[in-house]
Amino acid sequence: QVQLVESGGGLVQAGGSLRLSCAASGGIFSWYDMAWYRQAPGKQRELVATFSSGGRINYADSVKGRFTISRDNAKNTVYLQMNALEPEDTAVYFCNANRWDNKYTYWGQGTQVTVSS
Repeated sequence: QVQLVESGGGLVQAGGSLRLSCAASGGIFSWYDMAWYRQAPGKQRELVATFSSGGRINYADSVKGRFTISRDNAKNTVYLQMNALEPEDTAVYFCNANRWDNKYTYWGQGTQVTVSS
């Protein structure tokens, strides 16, 4: 059983930056593909960025060039650096861990990001 705890959300003005962190415990972190999702009010949850166990990184088109995902396997933590934030980035951001064989997936409780115009 993997536990994920997100932190770093908050209120920021448009154009500002935030750094989200997701600390994992209870599993072998390097076995997991890590991802950030977000869900805005009234919308479906969407994938923001992924960092696979093999080192592949992908971003949603809407955040390319503004967001950077990284992971530190020694600290069992994945990060999301968010720059040039826009009001459209306002959402609850969730951390996801998916084991390399797709047998297990886990979610964090989410952290609120609010970008004011």
